[in-house]
Order: sequence, then C-alpha cells, then structure tokens
Amino acid sequence: MSRQGTRAVEIVDVSPRDGLQSDAAMVSTEAKAELIGRLVEAGIRRLEATSFVHPGRVPQMADAEALMEALPRPDGVTYIGLVMNRRGLDRALAAGVDEVNAVVVCSDTFCEANQGTTTAEALAVWAELAAAARVGGVAASVTLSAAFGCPYEGEVPVERLAAVAAEAACSNPAEIAIADTIGVAVPPEVTERLGAVREAVGGDIRLRAHFHNTRNTGFANAVAAVDADVDVLDASLGGIGGCPFAPAATGNIATEDLVYLLDRMGVATGVSLESLCRSALWLEELLGRPVPGYLSKAGGFPPAHSARQGRS
Repeated sequence: MSRQGTRAVEIVDVSPRDGLQSDAAMVSTEAKAELIGRLVEAGIRRLEATSFVHPGRVPQMADAEALMEALPRPDGVTYIGLVMNRRGLDRALAAGVDEVNAVVVCSDTFCEANQGTTTAEALAVWAELAAAARVGGVAASVTLSAAFGCPYEGEVPVERLAAVAAEAACSNPAEIAIADTIGVAVPPEVTERLGAVREAVGGDIRLRAHFHNTRNTGFANAVAAVDADVDVLDASLGGIGGCPFAPAATGNIATEDLVYLLDRMGVATGVSLESLCRSALWLEELLGRPVPGYLSKAGGFPPAHSARQGRS
C-alpha cells in the first residue's frame, strides 16, 4: 500500500466497554460518560459505549441504560452497544444505541465459556439479532472472536474461521470484525485470515480488525491489517481491557499508540494524538494505576509539548 497519505482508517475506540468490562476498579456512570466525551473531543466518531449483558456476568456494565441517557449526541458520532441475546437487543434499542454488535466465538469451548452456547448456536442467535436490529432501524455488526486462537482448544483452523464468517455473512451484517481475543496472532496470519474471510464473505461486506497486545504483536498485526486494506481498526484508550472469560487475557492495542503509528505511516485517522495522551493520563488517575499504552508517557514525535504538562 502507499504510505503517502492516500489512505484513511477509522478507529473504533472500545475502552468504555471492552476496556472497562473486567477492570477491578468499578467506574461510575459519570466517569464513563466523561471518558466517552473525551474520546469524542479527540476526534473518535465510533465508540463501543457499553454492553447490554446480564449484570451478574459483567457487573461493570450494569449501568448501560443510565450511561446511554447521560451521553451527549453530537452529529456524526455513533454509539455501539454489545448485545448477546434478544433481551439485550431490546434493551439496546430502547436505550437508543446507534449500532449493535454481536459476538460469535469461533471455537465451541470458548463460546460455551463466553456465551453458554456452541458456535453454531451463537450463529443462529446472531441471525435473529441481525434481523430484529434491521426492523428496529439500527445497523448490526458481528465480531468473530477467537479468530486466531482459543485459550482452551489452541489454534483455530483458518478453514473454521472462513466457514463461520460465511455463515455470519448470510445475515447481511453492516460489518464483520475478526478479533484476536487472546493476542496470539502474527502478521502473516493476519494477511492469510483476512484473505480467507474476504473470499468467504465477498467484497461487499466491510471488514474490521480487533487486536489484543497480549504477546506484543498487536501493533504489527494492525499494520498487516491496514496493508490488507482493512479500513476499520478497534483500539482502547490507554490499552486497557481484556475478556473476563479468557484466562490471562490482557489489554487491547492502545488508541493513542495506534494513532501515532498510523500518522507516521501517512494514514489519516482524524484523531488528535495530544488529546488522547491527555485523556490516557486522566484514565490512569481514574483507575488508580498506570495504563499499558506508551504514547502518553513518551509523547509524539516531533514533540509538540509534554502531555504531562497538558494534563487536565
């Protein structure tokens, strides 16, 4: 691909949901709303705001409706709600989300741990949710989780991923995301699996990629995805996050680090690195611990001014 500024990549920040969902620090609704407001101010236009799951399973997301009510509604900003079943979808539609995202885990064992279903059963649920979301006038996307590896079964065969993607595509998703949920992928696998998914679903469905940095390969994988013409990447402010049902899962790739990387590659994001760095430092104070991301500590290059001097 050309690296002369001819490409643009959309960043979906997932820190309010995937970032916070398993964090030990319980975050108030007001603080979540401020986090989302800061991301919007930085230029993020799609955010995974919350999930409509059973609060007993994910207590951090128990305030989904209250959060949606507290959020501002600037033009051009899309708030995504994660849904796992029809009850969750009904809650999300009533709360006024702009988009819903469902999850299908590519291995049966992890799908059972994450959702209490097999992959085939999760695909059937996804089909129902996609149809109901369309009736409700809301776009529906699907994330294929554990698209590279499973914490219980090991390698997920590329043929398995392609078959799951083909079945998911039958429900006309607005977008299909492939997720390296446990952070085991390397760039050649990203290229191979994105190619296999494109072949399985056709060229009309937009693809998104979601990488965790568990083994320090997340950013290399993001570059591989951009080189494979993926136009949408998930990331999380500060690099926070992890799946509560994946043993030893660690955070997503950091939004600010990804913006720096893409900017230096000449790939446009429309997002302010300085604003993200200030908010990552604010997030550290909110959570009471350092975040995994680096850019809020090192700053951009060429340096403008110290992010720490600009802390607010």
